Parts: sequence; structure tokens; C-alpha cells
Amino acid sequence: ASWFLNGCVPIGGLILLFFPKEKKDLIARFATGVAGLGFLVSLPLWFGWASAPVDEFGFRFVFEANWIQAIGVKYILGVDGISIAMVMLTSIVILAGGFISMSIQDRVKEHYILLLALVTGVFGVFLSIALFFFYFFYEMAVIPMYLLIGVWGSRAQQYSKEYATMKLTLYLTTGAVFALVGLLA
Repeated sequence: ASWFLNGCVPIGGLILLFFPKEKKDLIARFATGVAGLGFLVSLPLWFGWASAPVDEFGFRFVFEANWIQAIGVKYILGVDGISIAMVMLTSIVILAGGFISMSIQDRVKEHYILLLALVTGVFGVFLSIALFFFYFFYEMAVIPMYLLIGVWGSRAQQYSKEYATMKLTLYLTTGAVFALVGLLA
């Protein structure tokens, strides 16, 4: 179930690439449906968590696949006590975001593709057990977040959305540099 959750959302985003940009309502409904599917897939994780088998490290719903065998990188997904709550919360928030975003009329297709890319990164962060993919998904979420805030963000009274976007990106990138140094060490 964890691999499906982290796979259905990006596949939905890729399918959106083939939608004509003039079909704004269809794009919004499809993307919100993909977010709804993510929510539905997270429900069995949530309700089945207590009875799911536990691996030796305390993770449940573990999926493992070899990625780069030469250097020992594996794609490992799973959930523990805190990540299951974060996955559930993320699935609720993205579903609400899909509904709220239906009022957007400018660059609808791009907005929903970026929204699904963002939630793919966030799900990946909460589902990743392997450190390499944790870092990869963390960085993956920064790019669509930057564009979503910079293009569709609201203007505050004192600050522009461009200022907020740059400040957030600088903070996240600074943290990522420290995380990369720690990862390499």
C-alpha cells in the first residue's frame, strides 16, 4: 500500500500532461480525484496499521526494491507511528487543497501538476526509510512549492509573494545543505 500511495499521485500528475489546457474543469476534477485516491489509499494504512506485521526496525507496510546495486542504494518505503499520522494528514490536506484550488482560473493545468508533484515529494519524505530517498523527496518538494507560492500565492500587506518564496527557499536550501553534509558524512 505504501508503494501505491507514493506511485498513484505522480502517475496522476503525468497523465495531466496530456490534458488540453482549455479543459480547466476537467483538469481540476481529475487532479482532485487523484488527491482523493491518495486519501482513499491512506485509509487502509491508517486503519490497518495496528494489525500490520512489523519489521525488525518497527516499520509496517514495508516495500523494498533495489535501485543502484553498485553503491547499495535501495528504494524502501514504510510507515511507523509518526509517519502514518503525517501521511494521513498530508492526504487530507492535499484533498482539501484540490477542492480549494478549483477557484483558480490562471494556468490551471500547471497549478495542479505542481500540486501533485509537491504532494509526491511530501508523501515520499514521510514514507521513505532509506536516507537517500528521504533527501531526494525532500528536495523534490522544494521546487513545486517555490513555483506554487511564487505564481499562485497571495500578496501580504507588507511583503510580496516573491519575497516569501525566496525566503522560504533559502531556509529550506540551507537546511538541505546541512542535511547533505550529514548524509555524506
